[in-house]
Amino acid sequence: MTPAHASVSVGPDGMTNEERLYQETVRQLQKTYAKKIKPLEQSYCFEGFHSAPLTPQDIGSKPMVLLIGQYSTGKTTFVEYLLGESYPGAHVGIEPTTDRFVAIMNGTEPKVIPGHAAAVSGDMPFSGLTKFGTKFLSRFQVAQLNNPLLSNLTLIDTPGILSGSKQINRGYDFISVINWFAERSDLILLLFDGYKLDISDEFKGAIHSLRGHEDKVRIVLNKCDQISQQQLMRVYGALMWSLGKVIPTPEVNRVYLGSFWPKYKSPVGTIHEENRELIFTEQRDLLRDLRSIPKNAALRRVNEIVKRARQARVHAHIIGHLRSELPSMFGKNKKAKAMLEDLPSEFKKIQVRYNLPPGDFPNPEAFKGDLEAFKIADFNKFNQRLISVADDALSTDFPKLMQKFPSAGRPSADFGEDEMEDREQTPYASTTANASTYGYNSSRASEKPGEWPNEKQRIEANNTALDVPVARPPLPPIPSVPRPPPYSAMSAASSSSSRNPFGEDTERNTGLLRYRAMFEGVSDPKRKVLTADSAINVFAESGLSTDVLRDVWSICDWDNRGELDQVQFEVAMRLCARLKNNEPLDAAKHQVFEELGLLNHFRP
Repeated sequence: MTPAHASVSVGPDGMTNEERLYQETVRQLQKTYAKKIKPLEQSYCFEGFHSAPLTPQDIGSKPMVLLIGQYSTGKTTFVEYLLGESYPGAHVGIEPTTDRFVAIMNGTEPKVIPGHAAAVSGDMPFSGLTKFGTKFLSRFQVAQLNNPLLSNLTLIDTPGILSGSKQINRGYDFISVINWFAERSDLILLLFDGYKLDISDEFKGAIHSLRGHEDKVRIVLNKCDQISQQQLMRVYGALMWSLGKVIPTPEVNRVYLGSFWPKYKSPVGTIHEENRELIFTEQRDLLRDLRSIPKNAALRRVNEIVKRARQARVHAHIIGHLRSELPSMFGKNKKAKAMLEDLPSEFKKIQVRYNLPPGDFPNPEAFKGDLEAFKIADFNKFNQRLISVADDALSTDFPKLMQKFPSAGRPSADFGEDEMEDREQTPYASTTANASTYGYNSSRASEKPGEWPNEKQRIEANNTALDVPVARPPLPPIPSVPRPPPYSAMSAASSSSSRNPFGEDTERNTGLLRYRAMFEGVSDPKRKVLTADSAINVFAESGLSTDVLRDVWSICDWDNRGELDQVQFEVAMRLCARLKNNEPLDAAKHQVFEELGLLNHFRP
């Protein structure tokens, strides 16, 4: 998902550093899980209470995004919006259309693989679905197509959930299937639209099955362009009220607003243009979450295995304790029944005896329901050796694996520069290493305007940009400082009408916006920004070269949005004027920021 113009380091094996780290992490997790966690799960029948043991394909699978929602809320259309095309077997309509679970994966050619074949395939992570039976596998399929997005992740489209309290019998346990996919997903999207805010019994059960995965859940209110601003405010409040009754947490859930239409489809219904800016901002935030999935996939895999190991460890302590409490000869069934009726007290004893955190324990009622299907006397006795091996994995193996990840807040030699797509939206994208290294792009955004660490480094950098060989020691790291926020509020304050009927003296009062009228003539009248496409023609009128304009754009687009607000445009035009008078770029940059009072916004 890295843009084509970004600088990506590819090694001799054809993989980037991120991909190499992911593969190495997967191998270590597979080895540690098979040797130290899986034996503990099998010894105490962890599968009967949680989920089947993980296969190497489960651990090594690509990141998954799970979409859940009622019928006709735009799940399939959202998938098409992400892919830029329709996938094999997709059907969109206002009636319930997707009647099966569909895993959209990468493939050499478009094709559909039936569920039974996909479940027994050694190359796909769906072997665990066989436990849901033939009726479910008949309602599951894999859609493959050759799409760049799918080389990084897998999308799971689900059947639309019907409204009302009475549901049609699907022939399989829908809630359990949702829970199975949720455990293996890296992101879970709950989709609503403004006309379907009611939460049916089945949808409520599906949401409850996501407990323990709250960090993965994102809520999306779709089709917001079909609702006026006043209605949207009321719809948003009604949705939050409905969710508050279903999700029993004190925290307020983040709801993304959007309207996801593929470019090859025209929006249906009345479109309210006044929501465009809000929808654009919200969709950008959601897509940023999606773009981060492949980058954080290795860390997410470690997190999931650690969570599962802790669950298996507590499960073993519970089963071992209940088994040890049974009498050796007579009265086993009576004692087992008594412990089942008072599981919370038994859990408390286990917490105290083994110093286990309460948050790692399962729900007593749910655990009791699962335990009733077994005889406690048939379980294995408590095995301290298996527990010690799992403890070793949690205290030694997983921390060692975590040390391979880059520290937060600084560039890593393994990962390189952060090159997310939204940080590279510039109409003058550099195609050379020198320009991307020494131009004023995102990697230089932390510097103070107009300052190099010292004069010697400035000269060396200029020589390097001209391909002059210079022997120099490594540059010291530039301290990271917070990026300034967008200056839309400053723009509004600065654009107030003049009190002088003949206008203000912009030459003497350098803080006033000289290019306000020009900005209003070339910017988007609704969003009040100059887009990258429009900027190409506006900047070209300065007569400066493309290389110089690239540096100008990188300086004025300091928040890396790929567009300029009024103050950023002012910076750009003043820079161009000074550069046309042959001022050095550093000096011009410092002078412009000082005139507009922006220097303090870039200081640590």
